[in-house]
Amino acid sequence: MNVSMWITRDVLTVVPETPAAEAAKLMAQNHVRRLMVVEKWADGPHLLGIISAKDVIHAFPPHVNPFAIEGPDARLTPTTVSQIMTANPRTTTPDSPIEEAAALMCAHKIGALPVLRGKILAGIITESDVFRAFVSLLGSDEKGARITFDTTKGEDVFELVGKLAKRKRIRIISLIWTEQDQQPVCVVRIAGEGVDDVLDDLWSSGHIVINVIRFPFVPEQKV
Repeated sequence: MNVSMWITRDVLTVVPETPAAEAAKLMAQNHVRRLMVVEKWADGPHLLGIISAKDVIHAFPPHVNPFAIEGPDARLTPTTVSQIMTANPRTTTPDSPIEEAAALMCAHKIGALPVLRGKILAGIITESDVFRAFVSLLGSDEKGARITFDTTKGEDVFELVGKLAKRKRIRIISLIWTEQDQQPVCVVRIAGEGVDDVLDDLWSSGHIVINVIRFPFVPEQKV
């Protein structure tokens, strides 16, 4: 999956001269936490920076609420967006893999990445968008299970699971190979009635089943 499948394209923007109080009002009215700071060119908006709600709050005196509906007294804070924005922020592109964008956000502890097509702002992808993307990979309303089992390095897990699926007449919804504590593991979502048979075959083949979650999932009731 690419970033372009999950971005928000209708992005709210401001120009560098926008007062910080006006930026706060725009965020509050539209229930967003970030605004893109752009310079408007004939070919489209060119990204200059990004401003967050946290940036705005830090720019105001402690007794002033920059997100108040009426807005603070402009005389208390003459700050413009250009003075408090993060200039030249880290970005991604529409064609970048979603996992690459997720890794970048995780590594630098940031909650969003502007998406650029060349020099033009194409949208924004946030941590919430990444969560939705990964939920779509593992989620399904069909009856079945998500099974996590250990594998060996270099093992063709797709061939293994494919043979099981064909033999037990189940369908593979998703399959991911990853590592847990340096141990290769496979996380496979299957649908159908033969879940228990698949589990038996996995154990018989020498694989250790680490976790099984059956769907539809019913959470435990707290007493």
